[in-house]
Amino acid sequence: MLTWIAVGAAFGYAIARIGLGYPAPRVRTERLLRSEVAFLSAAADALFPRGGPIEPSGTDAGVPAYVDRYLGDVPPKLALLMRCLFLLFEHASFVVRAPGRGGMRRFSSLSPAQRVAVLERWQRARLFPMRLVFTSLRAILTMGYFASPEVLRTLHLAPYAIATPVTEADLLYPPIGKGPEAIRWGPADLTAPSDGSPIPIDAPLHPAYAEALRA
Repeated sequence: MLTWIAVGAAFGYAIARIGLGYPAPRVRTERLLRSEVAFLSAAADALFPRGGPIEPSGTDAGVPAYVDRYLGDVPPKLALLMRCLFLLFEHASFVVRAPGRGGMRRFSSLSPAQRVAVLERWQRARLFPMRLVFTSLRAILTMGYFASPEVLRTLHLAPYAIATPVTEADLLYPPIGKGPEAIRWGPADLTAPSDGSPIPIDAPLHPAYAEALRA
């Protein structure tokens, strides 16, 4: 009887730890669970804190929303592995405590300093599999961070709005991955080539990367 009580208590604790108590996401997602959004927000802000070497934080850069879209672009098996990665990091502190008080809490419930310490522990671990797992998580978060228009603007890497000339080659070759029917230019669309003038540093950015105007 006591065994079944212990099993039931353990099962209830596991359910509560894994699935309950997460706040509603601040961003709308199609694929990520609340728990995954909470973990990604916490991990992204630990790796890219607000006011760090680059001003926007991980959540300011929209890392969770990026990962949500990315999960829809990768094969299902890879998406499953990524979600297992998030689950592992979120609850690894149950086995390997984070430093400080309350170190067994899930990653998203730890203090900012504890989150940084946990990531550093994985990064510097003696075991290669732990370092490999950390590298996988860092790669996903870094892709999302540097896909942000705000981050690229801060680094002066956002693409400019460039009027691309239409050349003879555009009349012969379709866009990559498409057939001849995708060629949309004709002889009347040919334009003069660029005169080779450098683009000024303050030239307008591509509309997808330009800062939104505030009312």
